[in-house]
Amino acid sequence: MVFPQTLKATHRFLTSLRTTPEALLQLVRERWSIEGWHWISDTQLHEDAHRYRGNGAGAMATLRTAALNLLRLAGFQSIRAGMQAVTHDITALLAMAMRKPEPSSR
Repeated sequence: MVFPQTLKATHRFLTSLRTTPEALLQLVRERWSIEGWHWISDTQLHEDAHRYRGNGAGAMATLRTAALNLLRLAGFQSIRAGMQAVTHDITALLAMAMRKPEPSSR
């Protein structure tokens, strides 16, 4: 992702962990990357409003995650714009599902 401007912020954390600042920073980044994903799932797909039980909950979470991944792979920067683009276009939706991802450069 490319952002038009760089944001610099200072955050302070209080912890009882005995670790290095670098290791603590890694832990915080990992945690917030997961929280960021959950935030997108809830705000765009209203995940917290669903009341599935048992296997249905896991199956629906998997489908929502797959949908978000397909939108990202298709190049949509905005999940909302991506969903609006394919919600009523089954051809575009199937094309996204059949697309083979490009090899990662990592």
